[in-house]
Amino acid sequence: MSQIGTWCAGWAPQLLSVLRIITAFLFMEHGGEKLFSFPAPFMFHVPAFSLVWFAGVLEVFGGFLILIGLFTRPVAFLLSGEMAIAYFMMHAPHGFWPLLNHGEAAVFYCFVFLYMAAAGGGAWSVDRLIAKGG
Repeated sequence: MSQIGTWCAGWAPQLLSVLRIITAFLFMEHGGEKLFSFPAPFMFHVPAFSLVWFAGVLEVFGGFLILIGLFTRPVAFLLSGEMAIAYFMMHAPHGFWPLLNHGEAAVFYCFVFLYMAAAGGGAWSVDRLIAKGG
């Protein structure tokens, strides 16, 4: 392996944490929009306990757990499923290509969360602190 490959491999756990944190921050914005009309107003009022409301709750609170890296694997698996459902319910009926049906973000989140479900939270996560015993 080259020196660059060795250096990059050594940083993989930290970069996984960076990916987890940035992804969660961006994901939480979608839930904030649905539940709180922040950072932008949602296209319609979301009634409590509706399907869109539950999606917002998962996005805000599940996103927060991903952000701090707590229960990363099960939460990421749940959020991956949410994004698969969102894609097939909201986007796929409007055409095959994600770029044309505006579903590319849902597909991307689905597979990033699926990766996190397998890989865990990385070096900088509450899960790692708990595993180390403090």
